[in-house]
Amino acid sequence: MKNIWCIVFCLLCLYNCENSKSSSTNPLSLVPDQSEIIIKINSAEGLENGLKNNALIKAITSYKQVEGINDLILPVHHINKDYSLITLSKDKNDSLAICFIVPLSQKKLQLDSISGLKIDTIYNNRNGISKLYYKGNPFFSRIIDSTFFVSNTLKFTQNATANKAMTSGLELLEDISNTDKMVSIYVNHTRKQFNPVIFKDSTLNRTQFSNYTILDSDISQNAIYINGVTKAIDSTKSLINVFKNTIPQENKIASIVPSNTESFKSLTFNDFEIFRQNLIRHRFQDSTTTQHNTFQNTVEIGQASVDNHNIFLLRSIDPESMLNSFDTQTVEDEFRSINIYTLKEIDVQNLSEFTPFMSNITATNFIQINDFFVFSDNSNILKHFITNYQNKTTLTSTEDYQDLQLELSDEASLLLFGNSDELNALLNLNFTDDKNLNISDFKTSVIQYVYDTDFAHINAIFKTSKGRKTKHSVAEEFNISIDANLATSPQFVKNHTTNQMDIAVQDINNNLYLISNKGKVFWKKQIDGKILGKIEQIDTYKNGRLQLVFNSSKRLYVLDRNGKDVNNFPLTFNDDITQPVSVFDYDKKKNYRLMVTQGKSVLMYDKNGKIVKGFTYTSAPNTITSQPKHFRINRKDFIVFSSGNQLEILDRVGKTRVKVKENISFSNNNIYLYNNKFTTSNTNGELLEVNQSGRIDHKNLNVNSDHKLATTSKTLVVLNDNKLTIKSKTIELDFGDYTAPKIFYINDKIYVTVTDLQSKKGYLFDSQAKPIANFPVYANSELELSNIDKDNALEVVTKGDDNSVIVYEIQ
Repeated sequence: MKNIWCIVFCLLCLYNCENSKSSSTNPLSLVPDQSEIIIKINSAEGLENGLKNNALIKAITSYKQVEGINDLILPVHHINKDYSLITLSKDKNDSLAICFIVPLSQKKLQLDSISGLKIDTIYNNRNGISKLYYKGNPFFSRIIDSTFFVSNTLKFTQNATANKAMTSGLELLEDISNTDKMVSIYVNHTRKQFNPVIFKDSTLNRTQFSNYTILDSDISQNAIYINGVTKAIDSTKSLINVFKNTIPQENKIASIVPSNTESFKSLTFNDFEIFRQNLIRHRFQDSTTTQHNTFQNTVEIGQASVDNHNIFLLRSIDPESMLNSFDTQTVEDEFRSINIYTLKEIDVQNLSEFTPFMSNITATNFIQINDFFVFSDNSNILKHFITNYQNKTTLTSTEDYQDLQLELSDEASLLLFGNSDELNALLNLNFTDDKNLNISDFKTSVIQYVYDTDFAHINAIFKTSKGRKTKHSVAEEFNISIDANLATSPQFVKNHTTNQMDIAVQDINNNLYLISNKGKVFWKKQIDGKILGKIEQIDTYKNGRLQLVFNSSKRLYVLDRNGKDVNNFPLTFNDDITQPVSVFDYDKKKNYRLMVTQGKSVLMYDKNGKIVKGFTYTSAPNTITSQPKHFRINRKDFIVFSSGNQLEILDRVGKTRVKVKENISFSNNNIYLYNNKFTTSNTNGELLEVNQSGRIDHKNLNVNSDHKLATTSKTLVVLNDNKLTIKSKTIELDFGDYTAPKIFYINDKIYVTVTDLQSKKGYLFDSQAKPIANFPVYANSELELSNIDKDNALEVVTKGDDNSVIVYEIQ
């Protein structure tokens, strides 16, 4: 990347210039020997347009040093519009020397036609040299064999000689630069006056990177693309040659680091021992350092910044052997079935073998994910790595990074990545100002060096975000731990104060928590036992303020927004409540009825906790085995539940409305209203549809007795072993222990969720049985889906680890 900052720095100087094409004298032969940077413009008009519209370049022009250089840029676009050269160097007093070398398209040059340029007519014209002034700065010019040469340094103009011998670097610039690109740049690193820094480590920045670099670049409004080569002649003094005699490998660190990674660098090699000897040759390592076998199978090393934490990474082709080679394998913690190991001081010292490419290694713990070892002094960051890897929300899952990869090589010896903040920080290192640049759209910047024999190829991209999120990409919104393990699956409840959604969940100590959609715990309240079923909500006072309704085996609760009991609640019962409380609102007028089931008996209460005297049904012939439900068909109310082998269908006062004569061997599924029929299934694997006359239609589902069923009014979903059928379409899942499917109807779309509790994977499908992108996600309970905030994205809530609640956002 160090050369990229050079490019950006130099390109700024061209903001006001257009240039030209050549003739007899080779313009490169006029380049002063002291030149450190040479800019060859191949398309002045295209370049000017790119420079004017590129936000990154605009931002850099605000640095004082760049403003000073802009004052020295002559408007030479009137001379020619194709080929030209600009050279930069510094003298012993650190003063900038700039030269313009422009082949003339006409035999006679009219200097007075250049706007803002003043000719010093008093200046004694010696050797055909003229003195000019532009913005108060003096320049000296002469025409050499149909080429206009002008510099702010008299000595350079005096010494300019046509067709003098060129250095090997300039010859390469002429031979290999791509004239189809807008601009080509030559950088001489040996003079060290214009060597911008890109490494955070000062040792690396003080080290000569290579002898010279040649780059070709195209610039558009939203991106800067760069390709080129860099070459080091003296292998003992140039940093790029630490990769000498190694073969670049695929850079895979982006596949392991989280999507919010600020920066990372990746180094690869096929032979660790050769790489180590190169480090010794460069005096980065002491040759007397004790050799050990820990890293012999390493093919990639890296360092990343995540949430301002310093992370060190290794990739091994034999991870089991590497794990065994560490001094200790003490497991300090376990997170999502992945061990978090303690790292001994001796292992930290061994990691110093990668100095100075990897600096400030202060790791205390590490994890292993597939072929990678991740080291940090913060175990929460390691958990963050695990979470994002399992949720497939690593950097490579982002659209911006995938877009970059299309322009890059798969394998690179050195790859550097930075987001907009990292880019801003590195630019500040190169200038005296400390600026907060407006470059937030440049979310991804990458440069890679691919070593090849005695030089390295360079590919670099600075690019703005496309400004859109990948459809149905999934990101973890938050992961909150509560005081004890979860006893119930977390669920969404409406927050009437914000018109958004909160989360309710209970722990094994019977504490009920209300948590905001940002992960803040509003309150927790001790309940006398485990909550049965789902928490419902009612508007007791008909004022828009909602209360939570639920029951344990002994009490019926109604809580307000602050967790306080409402009216006469909780109601206490001597006999066990055996089903979740059923909440009915027959006429949608908020005259709620709360139905409590106790074995064979049912009790109907009003919203104030008083018995409803007009409800006549008191006891079923057998134990009630399903939660009573209320359905409305053509203005008729039906209360439906199973009792023994009978399907009970009552009206709102408790009288039998439909007599079902046929006995049913009920499966463990609920009763639904599907196609205006009361629908469930039996242990024979049949779908049972009961009409209002009590007649049952049997449909063979070809499933076993343990199948799971869910419906809406028009959609049927069946899970049988590992086969999930949504409407008429079936998808085959991995074998596992699945929760019952749940159906959600949101924004005129059907979604279906199931969770494999064995592999801890939560799945999400659409109505066509197509999986939503980036699912499954890590989940330890059923998934609940809703839009919980003010944006248009949907969210999923589930149990994470035993004591944690996870919310994912589907972007």
